Amino acid sequence: MTTDGGATTAIIFDIDGTLIDSVDFHARAWQEALAHFGFSVAFDEVRSQIGKGGDQLLPVFVPPDKLDALKDRIEAFRSELFKHEYLPKLRPFPKVRELFERIKSEGHRIGLASSAKEDEVGIYKRLAHIADFVDAETSANDVDCSKPCPDVFEVVVDRLRVSPSRAVVVGDSPYDAIAAGRAGLRTIGVLCGGFPEEDLKRAGCSAIFRDPGDILDRFAEFRSITLAPRTLASPSAP
Repeated sequence: MTTDGGATTAIIFDIDGTLIDSVDFHARAWQEALAHFGFSVAFDEVRSQIGKGGDQLLPVFVPPDKLDALKDRIEAFRSELFKHEYLPKLRPFPKVRELFERIKSEGHRIGLASSAKEDEVGIYKRLAHIADFVDAETSANDVDCSKPCPDVFEVVVDRLRVSPSRAVVVGDSPYDAIAAGRAGLRTIGVLCGGFPEEDLKRAGCSAIFRDPGDILDRFAEFRSITLAPRTLASPSAP
């Protein structure tokens, strides 16, 4: 493991839209689930919320006076629909396993931090063939508040046994960057989840890559960014 001062010793990945090409499928499942319960929402509106967990997404579309009564039913319907209709269609983005191999060869630990349910995370690891490289993970099952709350990142940092100053997040959505920032972590954005580069930068991403394959192809640049000294660790820093 790298031990020089301020160096990254853990890289934490979001999953949906970052490692797995799943954002459109999640959006369709949520759109259909909402419609089933009488809430007609445009696909693009739902898609813009993917990256949040159900606890954060549903209040955007379900009125407060109906939310408590329906949230568990909508989530259960969406979960079953997603598993049967869309999960078989998911594929990892290219070079995910090769990227993880390279990161591990550099001596870093790898974490996963997702707003997905625990069983979905297990399936994603098998799809991408990365289970043997993952040192720690968190899912929506581990926290009370999903992204953009910082909880999943705080838990995985603790499980990785690193300080926030010695870890960096890779994610595809503004919610990843916002949540990571609240947990004291830097974020590198990827465009493969479909969010605009401007939105990722505005949310706090310090650098942008196309997808996991692009990170691997430009690994020297990725390394220089992730190993850069922290500039916001202390207000007294020069």
